[in-house]
Amino acid sequence: MLSRLILILFLISSTIKANYILLPMDEESQHNHLKAYGITYWVIQKQQKAKWLLNYRGGSFLLPFTPETEKECKIRGVSYEILSDGDTASILKNISSPSKNMEAVVLEKAPKIAVYSPDGKQPWDDAVTMVLSFAEIPYEVIYDTQVLNDELIVYDWLHLHHEDFTGQYGKFHKNYSAAAWYIAEKKRQENLATSLGFEKVSQSKLAVAKKIRDYVIGGGFMFAMCSATDSFDIALSAEGVDICKAMFDGDPTEPNYQNRINYKRTFAFKDFLLERTLRYEFSDIDMTSKRSKDVPRELDYFTLKDYSAKWDPIPTMLCQNHTSLVKGFMGQTTAFDHSMVKSNVLILGQNKLNKEARYIHGIKGKGFFTFYGGHDPEDYQHRVGDPKTELELHPNSPGYRLILNNLLFPAAKKKPQKT
Repeated sequence: MLSRLILILFLISSTIKANYILLPMDEESQHNHLKAYGITYWVIQKQQKAKWLLNYRGGSFLLPFTPETEKECKIRGVSYEILSDGDTASILKNISSPSKNMEAVVLEKAPKIAVYSPDGKQPWDDAVTMVLSFAEIPYEVIYDTQVLNDELIVYDWLHLHHEDFTGQYGKFHKNYSAAAWYIAEKKRQENLATSLGFEKVSQSKLAVAKKIRDYVIGGGFMFAMCSATDSFDIALSAEGVDICKAMFDGDPTEPNYQNRINYKRTFAFKDFLLERTLRYEFSDIDMTSKRSKDVPRELDYFTLKDYSAKWDPIPTMLCQNHTSLVKGFMGQTTAFDHSMVKSNVLILGQNKLNKEARYIHGIKGKGFFTFYGGHDPEDYQHRVGDPKTELELHPNSPGYRLILNNLLFPAAKKKPQKT
C-alpha cells in the first residue's frame, strides 16, 4: 500500500514539475518588456530553442526551464511563469487552433549583430545601441572601412546609425557650420574618405550604401532609423549624379539633377523630390515639415497593423506589442509620406490622420529591410545636446519593442520554400 502511494505521488510530481518558463508580454503581467528580449536572446545563444508565441499575451516567449534561466530572469527583473508539460501543451493547442490568430514560431539561432556607427558616438546617440545595451544583447560596431572590406558577411543583422549616405553631413551646415563639433566631424569624414581612396565623402558613402545593398540582397537583415532610411535610398537613386552643393564637396551640383534620379535603385521610396536648399531636410519623403500642425504631442500616435499570424508570420513578428497604439516621436526623418512608399513595401505602422507611414518593411533579393521613422521612441523631439534617455524609466516602451522585434526576427526557424 505504501509503495503504491509513493508511486502515485511520484507520477503526480512528474506531471507538474517545471519544464518551461513563460515570459508573458502583455501589459499587465510583464515588469520589464525590453529585458525579456535579452533573456530570450541569452537562451538561444546557449543553443537552446525558444518559441515566440505570436499574438499570445502580447507576443510571449516560451523557454525551456533551467535553474540558470530562472535565476537570470530574477537578476534582470523579468517577469516569468513556470509551466508544466500539461500547461504548455494546453497553451500550444490553443495557439494552433485554426480559429485563433496566433502562431508559435521557433527561435533557434542567435543572430550576430552589427551596428554601423562612427567612432566616438556615445551609446545614447542612437536608440538601437541604447536598447541593445539595456536588454544586454551583444553587438559589434563597424563603419565604412569594415563595410568596404566586405566584413558584413559575418553578420546576420545590421543596424544603420542615423547616418547621412548622401555626403551632405546631415544637412547641419545652415545651423551648425561654425560649431566646433560640426567642423571636426566634416574633417573626420573627409579624411576617412581620402584614406579609403575616394575624392569626396559622397562617393565613399555611396560605395558603402551599395555594399549594404548587396548584403541585403544576399540574404542579410537590415534595420534603419531616422535619416539612415531616406538618405540611404536617395544615395542609391543618385548614383552618378552630383546632388551636393559646393560647401559639401567643393563644386556645384549637377544641372537638373532631379531629372536624373533613378527610383528603380531604391529599396522603399519612389517619386520623391530632393531638397534643393540648405534646409535641414533631404527630400519630401520626410513628413516632419508636412505634418498637421493641429496635432498636439499628447495626440501624436501611430497604429500598428494587424496581420494573420499563421499566414503572415513575418509582419506579425515585427508588430508584436502589448498595445497597437504607439506614441509618435520626431527626428530628422520623422515619418514617410504614404504616397512615396513603393507598393511592394508593407506599411506596418501608420498615422492615418497625417497620412504618414512610420514603420515599413520589405524584401530585397534574399534579404529583408525595415525602416523606422524618428530618432528616439521615448524622446519626443530629440535635439543636438539633449540628455540621453534613461531606459530604466521606460522598461515597457512599445516604441522600443518594435526595434527588438526586428532583432529577434532573424532567429526564427525558416520554413522550406514551396516549389
